[in-house]
Formats: sequence, C-alpha cells, structure tokens
Amino acid sequence: MRLVVADTGPINYLVLIDAIGVLPKLFERIFAPVAVHAELIDTEAPEKVRAWIGQAPAWLEVRPNPESNNGSLDERTLDEGERAAIALALAISADLVLMDDRAGVAVAQQHGLAVTGTLGVLELAARRGLIDLASALTRLKTTNFRYPPDLIDALLARWLANKQ
Repeated sequence: MRLVVADTGPINYLVLIDAIGVLPKLFERIFAPVAVHAELIDTEAPEKVRAWIGQAPAWLEVRPNPESNNGSLDERTLDEGERAAIALALAISADLVLMDDRAGVAVAQQHGLAVTGTLGVLELAARRGLIDLASALTRLKTTNFRYPPDLIDALLARWLANKQ
C-alpha cells in the first residue's frame, strides 16, 4: 500500500466536483493531519465540503499534527494545513503528497517528497478509466480553483490524443 498524505486543496476540489470517490480507488487510504481536517470543517469551507468531512469515509485517516523541528516548514508562505501535511508526510515516509499550493509543493519537493495536485489526481483517474477528464475539468472550472488555462488545455489535449 502506498502512503499518501493529503492537504486541503485536492480534497476540497474533488468533493466539489463529485470526484472524491477516485481517491480510495487510486490509493486505498489517505492520511491527513488534524490541521487539514480543521480547514475542511471551517465555516469558510464550502457547505458541500463541510458536509462531506462531517461524514468522512473510513479510507481517510486523520492523524495528529506532527511536531516539526524543521525550520523550513515554518515558512510564512505556508498555511498550517500545508505545514502539517508536509510534516506528516515526512514523519510517515509518505510515497506521495496531494497538494495544490505552489509554495507548499516547492517545500515538499525540497524535502524529497513526491507531490501531485488536483489536476494530477484527475489525470491519473482518467487514465485508469475512473472518470471522464473533460467532464471533470469542466466541473473544476466552475469552482474557485486557480490554474493557468493553458495547463488545463494541454492536459485535456494530451488526454484526448491518448484516447484515440
């Protein structure tokens, strides 16, 4: 079993576009620190996300926030969820971190962690036949997900070329 740690972003967006069910099919179990759980239940989180985390599935295992003695995780560019997700990934020697925030991704990679985000999860799910990528990306565009439009266009073009 691969050890996968999730930050808030990918869970949030996968719930919003009704694609959260791909996570256990791709990875079996996902670990998240308490800080990520707190962000998902926060009143600022979308209602749909708060409802989902309120009935969190068994494949999502919430772990205490690890103590981090690593000064690079104290960067002001990272929020508490990102710092805790990276610290948890380091503590359990995770194989993969699910994270969208660019600064968080950079810090995770500096620590030798493999990282993918919402788009990477959607692409993998599409390659495995779990979702229709075009439909998922259309739904993602209706959220507040920030992305370079050319990135989504390239992802969709690559997927469509591989389907033929």
